[in-house]
Amino acid sequence: MSVTYSDPAGAAPLDMDELRGIVADILEVDATDVADDADFMEDLEVDSLMALEVIVVLEKKYGVKFAEAELRQVVSLRQAHDLLTQKLHTR
Repeated sequence: MSVTYSDPAGAAPLDMDELRGIVADILEVDATDVADDADFMEDLEVDSLMALEVIVVLEKKYGVKFAEAELRQVVSLRQAHDLLTQKLHTR
């Protein structure tokens, strides 16, 4: 089941399953392993370098920039989705 959240400003919604696929590709894991609330470091054994790669790819793909303080917030797919949705809405 695809989960999407619409943006009241009229921008295209950010698809959770698309984001899951992107993150899974970066981490070289199966998309089914990337549960919405799975902790990247604890559950998926992502090191800090790989976490940074996830951030860089998401910034490029969605045309956003994460502040240093926001980087610590992105520890799961759901948190990445929520932060991206917020950033895309405020552009």
